[in-house]
Amino acid sequence: MTLTVLLLATMTTPATAAPAVGRAHEPGNGPERNQIAAVDPPPLATAARGDNWPDANPGYPRRTVLRAYPEDPSDRAIKLGLAPYHALAPRLNDLQRRSDRVSVEVVGRSTAGRDLYLVTLTAPESPAETRRQEAWRDEIENDPVSAARDVFLRSGYKAPVWINANIHGDEWEGTDGALRVIEDLAFDPGARDFLRRHRVYVNLTANPDGRVAGTRANAAGFDLNRDFVTSSQPESRAMRDVVRRTQPLLVLDEHGYVANTLIEPTTPPHGQNYDFDLYVEHGYAGGLRMEEAVRGLGHPEAATPEIPFRDYEPGVWDGWAPIYTAQYSMYHGAVSYTIEIPMRVNRGDYTTQPVTELRRRSAINTDVVEATIRSALAYVDEHRAAMVDNQIEMFRRGLAGEPQRFVPDGFVPGFGPEDRYTTEFPRAYVIPVGDGQRSGQAAARLVDHLVAHDVRVKRADRAFALGGRAYPAGSYVVDMHQPKRALANVMLEAGRDISDRVPVMYDISGWSHRLLWGASVDVVRHGRVDVRGRAVAAASPTGSLDAPVGSDLALVLADGKDAAAVNDLLARGVELRRQDDGTIVAPASARSAAEEVADRYGARFTAAKPGGVPLRRPTVAGAVAADELKALRDMGFDVRPVSTATVDAGFDLAEVDVLLVSSGLRYDQLGAPARAGVDAFLARGGVVTRGATGARFNADTGLLPVRAVAGREDANGVVSVVDEAGVVDHSFVYAPYWFTDLGPGVTARQRYQGLVAGHWSTRPDGTGGGAEAVGQAAVVAGTSPRGARAVLFGTEPLFRDHPKGLYAQVADAIYRTAGSSSR
Repeated sequence: MTLTVLLLATMTTPATAAPAVGRAHEPGNGPERNQIAAVDPPPLATAARGDNWPDANPGYPRRTVLRAYPEDPSDRAIKLGLAPYHALAPRLNDLQRRSDRVSVEVVGRSTAGRDLYLVTLTAPESPAETRRQEAWRDEIENDPVSAARDVFLRSGYKAPVWINANIHGDEWEGTDGALRVIEDLAFDPGARDFLRRHRVYVNLTANPDGRVAGTRANAAGFDLNRDFVTSSQPESRAMRDVVRRTQPLLVLDEHGYVANTLIEPTTPPHGQNYDFDLYVEHGYAGGLRMEEAVRGLGHPEAATPEIPFRDYEPGVWDGWAPIYTAQYSMYHGAVSYTIEIPMRVNRGDYTTQPVTELRRRSAINTDVVEATIRSALAYVDEHRAAMVDNQIEMFRRGLAGEPQRFVPDGFVPGFGPEDRYTTEFPRAYVIPVGDGQRSGQAAARLVDHLVAHDVRVKRADRAFALGGRAYPAGSYVVDMHQPKRALANVMLEAGRDISDRVPVMYDISGWSHRLLWGASVDVVRHGRVDVRGRAVAAASPTGSLDAPVGSDLALVLADGKDAAAVNDLLARGVELRRQDDGTIVAPASARSAAEEVADRYGARFTAAKPGGVPLRRPTVAGAVAADELKALRDMGFDVRPVSTATVDAGFDLAEVDVLLVSSGLRYDQLGAPARAGVDAFLARGGVVTRGATGARFNADTGLLPVRAVAGREDANGVVSVVDEAGVVDHSFVYAPYWFTDLGPGVTARQRYQGLVAGHWSTRPDGTGGGAEAVGQAAVVAGTSPRGARAVLFGTEPLFRDHPKGLYAQVADAIYRTAGSSSR
């Protein structure tokens, strides 16, 4: 089916699919983190050098000579008859040589170092024409009132479309279907006019490491389609920068596998920060168009595509969290879709099905990918003016600070009260500096993160007052009268408890950079924002050394960066002490080293009080999930991954100070020699645990005399907690635990106060709910009868590298428990 035929296709009334009661969740949604311990990835073979920079042409085409990678016969795509990663660069180089419509850029590198290819398809442009397109895109975002009146923009702006292929490595066919469309657009004479009116951007494989290895996650073990609002991975940051730079009208994120094919829009709950009226009309109509195209292929396996908005119950396939490609892209003005192609070829099927059957399935899947892309391009071509208008209007409302519009029942077929989620945008957020800030590093990190996501932040030139509070010069202001106010708010608001709105949720339901990233952030609800300052490109440095020469230096662990500073000093051989309240003390003789780490990590040293016990850099054996391994190493800890298998195979715990258990280690499954080794360690080492696996380890080894109680398995979100001193703060939970029947010598370091944002209901039998957890211990510490110090977490302080303000709790637990080690 050619592009020109699809551009002329008409929409027919689809058959109604049977309602879906529930969907099996994919790996990586939380509880699975307890079962598979992280390992260090194998090294990547070195690629041949090449010119990875585009040529000097500032117009289009922009040709890049891509470097060639060695042939890899183990590439898992080969078995399916699909394109292996090493074949992509030669194929793209050839396309660039033969077509003046194809440009390729390397927009980043994967975790293992593979190039990330962005293919741009458009009719040739002179440098002046490209500058005009960039100016129009800027006008749409930053001067939408002018853009709405600009007749030249309306007639000449090339509508951008972004195709994101293969974000989950073992969902291969997005790459191959996109390649078909790329090659057609590159040479089909009928596509020339289309490319004069559009730019099509294709992220050819968003996860090349996973594609080669046949894994959902990237080489670091992260699910990239859960990382957008955090952007902890290089692949995620590359995608973030592509969507920010291209400002697409429409986004397709190609996935697999859901029987028959799944095409968004989603079920409720829909993200409450969206201008949903500007999305859902085209979102639903475009989804119907893709459904028609998929059905038109004639494959029985894809005869009845499913549109969650129409076919599923609320919460089964929601659009709540900004962690996914599609939901995140909406905040940049796109009508976005997750596409799930139909025929499973990964996991167990990959190894059990005959090659002929796998290739039959992958061929069908590739057809479906191609059909969704072609029909989406056809839809944008037909509705270009209206979609541009909607993007302009979204940015206009943001700049004007207008409230969200009421979307009436029936706005699109099936829209009703269950779909209506809105919020009231505050007038501004203020991130203070100095004494009004809990952690300077956290404030700087948050500001830099906001700016990287195209949120406007201003730094005040002089002292000012907002919301009845005074702030010093240098404080940061997020004026919510800005084009992407929805993106700013989804990061900075507290969120919402939606436990009573929907029975289930697909993934996390709560997050908050304001509450979980360690920075102090004030909310200004109303009033004028008249603060003199300048736009922030990067946050100001935060490190300092405020102590007289000759005095010992104190560092309070307020942030993970403080732990990194401590571990850096320990690695240099500096003799540090730890005081009872957790303060770290460096000797006056280490002042020069302290100045260096203060500058590197943003740490703040002050004059120390006497006291403390010696602290050395602890060696940690980590039976941990991939996200936890990254966070621990980012804090500078020497972490050696372990699991049931490695401990049983003879891993030597004698060289370890702390055993951290949260994933993939079962004491009851160890052989007698390994159990004896663990028992010997527990007589002198420290232990930190988290979650279900940690609770079981504690019970099996008789570590601390407590009873661990499991909350509902899919409960998650931002919770309020109170510490031993009565200070109220926030934490994060996923499949939470709490501890009761605390025995002698065990203290509660935190207790639950309640859910702030997320989804935490009871099980059908009435157990495991949030109300049951209120007042119960969320984190406990004590010394075991054998002598080991231990800290047990029922919360999720390192979850997906997101709640960065909680990392210092884990660092403190490691230093606290390592103090009992005498290896």
